[in-house]
Amino acid sequence: METNNEEKRENRLLLISLLALTLAVAVLSIIGFCCLREPDNFLEGQADATAVRISGKLPGRVAEVFVHEGDMVHKGDTLIRIHSSLAEAKLLQAEGMETASKAMNKKVDAGTRRQIIESARQLVNQAAAARGIAEKTYTRMNNLYNQGVISEQKRDEAKAAYDAAVAGEKAAQSQLSLAESGAQSEDKTASEAMVTVARGGVDEVEALLEDQYLTAPCDGQIDQVYPQVGELVSLGAPLMSLLKVDDKWVTFNVREGELSKLKLGQEIEVMVPALDKKKIKARIYYIRDLGSYATWRATKATGEWDSRTFEVKARPAEQLPDLRPGMTVLYVE
Repeated sequence: METNNEEKRENRLLLISLLALTLAVAVLSIIGFCCLREPDNFLEGQADATAVRISGKLPGRVAEVFVHEGDMVHKGDTLIRIHSSLAEAKLLQAEGMETASKAMNKKVDAGTRRQIIESARQLVNQAAAARGIAEKTYTRMNNLYNQGVISEQKRDEAKAAYDAAVAGEKAAQSQLSLAESGAQSEDKTASEAMVTVARGGVDEVEALLEDQYLTAPCDGQIDQVYPQVGELVSLGAPLMSLLKVDDKWVTFNVREGELSKLKLGQEIEVMVPALDKKKIKARIYYIRDLGSYATWRATKATGEWDSRTFEVKARPAEQLPDLRPGMTVLYVE
């Protein structure tokens, strides 16, 4: 009899425990239902900034790096020096060609040397003297011929000698005129052109050597330095990355169906978790389709459609030095 009473007592306690547990679950469900609210609908994006890649047109070896990653620099500050022995040798060669071209041009401009002109003048004098003697001889022979003293053959020989002397004098006079006039205009033009070409070669190499020292194109912070001292770099290879800390923005990837809430020129409020959940104002300035690779494809035959993804950029209304590229940014609707 006592055993039956004991079982009844245990069954009653178990039933009471189940009822209490059920009541507790019901109470908690009611409380949870009353406190339940629709979760915030937010967009997650990230901060970004303009990065400028520093590169040069001089291939060579890194001789010195004057900055480190994280350094703040100003426009015109020297960042790196590249040494190129090949370019320096080319400069010496180009300068030598320029010197030779200038010397040749000077020689052409100076005309024929004085000694050559004097020699040509002496030849003219000799030819004139020879012509005078031949003329006198011919006159004498012609008189003797008229008197019947000599034959016609002798007179003709004297005439031929006289004519040859006259031609020789004219030829000597032409040589003197050519020596006195100097080089032809075409020769002078060609010589001046060679000087210009040589000067262009020097300018070309000097333009390359200007990139021995690369300077900062703008104010900013050194983000990355790629080569180390002693490494070879090629033409146009990026040497370092400069971050323009004053040119920052936030980027969101938004599905097409939610794009109606964001308009160009609209001011929105975003929150940066990494900055103690700081809220900042930003203005949308850019909206662009990301292309077919970012399209959300419909999975149902009806009721859904393909939805493209758009890139939305907004620029903060205030400068935030602590806002770093890559930080998460939330936009809560």
